[in-house]
Amino acid sequence: MDYLNIAAKYFVIFGLANKKSVAAAIASNLIEQGGEVILVVRTRQRRETARKLFPQCPVFICDVEDEQQIVKVKEEIGQWLQERQVEALAGIVHSIAFANYSEGMKPFHETNRDDFLQAVNISCFSLISIANNFKELLDANASVVTISISTTRMAATNYGYMAPVKAALDSSLCFLAKSFAEFSEIRFNAVAPSLLKTSASAGIPGYVDSYLFAEKAMLRKRALSTGEVADTAVFLLSERSSGINCQTVVVDGGMAVNYFDRDIIAGTISS
Repeated sequence: MDYLNIAAKYFVIFGLANKKSVAAAIASNLIEQGGEVILVVRTRQRRETARKLFPQCPVFICDVEDEQQIVKVKEEIGQWLQERQVEALAGIVHSIAFANYSEGMKPFHETNRDDFLQAVNISCFSLISIANNFKELLDANASVVTISISTTRMAATNYGYMAPVKAALDSSLCFLAKSFAEFSEIRFNAVAPSLLKTSASAGIPGYVDSYLFAEKAMLRKRALSTGEVADTAVFLLSERSSGINCQTVVVDGGMAVNYFDRDIIAGTISS
């Protein structure tokens, strides 16, 4: 029995960068469940990467920082679906985030205005624009899933202004779901993982140390994998999660309850 009932349904995934990305793990998982995956990447170079990783999947290009490209890729995918007589999309994955750390990490109060607004545009507003432009292609009970972070209330110095940006993303889910409820039962949810070993995270100053700490803080003393994030995302994309809406589902291995772990305390005091 196909418990998730994903087989032969179509899903669009925005944001695949390479084989280590969360988007790649979600694509693999959906394909394993018999789903049909359409990939949207930012550049021609990433399109070549995506084609090598998933030769069976169509790949489109869209830099979401330019809203006209979102409009264009919606039209291209709509035409592709029409040619194959596909009635509607069962879901969309938004796995996109960007922050400019090229000048190193600064105190939060020194955040550059243009950097902050660019991060909001790419990491948050893009979800709103994608939802708006793709609404006619979505099934009436489709699912839209974005990738957030496990907490936006932890003031991690080396994550800087991206936490407030992700907070805006989390809040946007509620408003999108409310406005879409006027004409559909389309759901909007987020998967919120703790620290992951991805190529994107490698560009964050000091990330490795934070990742190693997160591993020790988890109840199981073992880091989170992108596959575990993908499992949660695919569940949220499936009809089995039909009662879940406007939620940010935290996937952190219990880290949030374990900051007073005796080993962490002992290591801190002894140092």
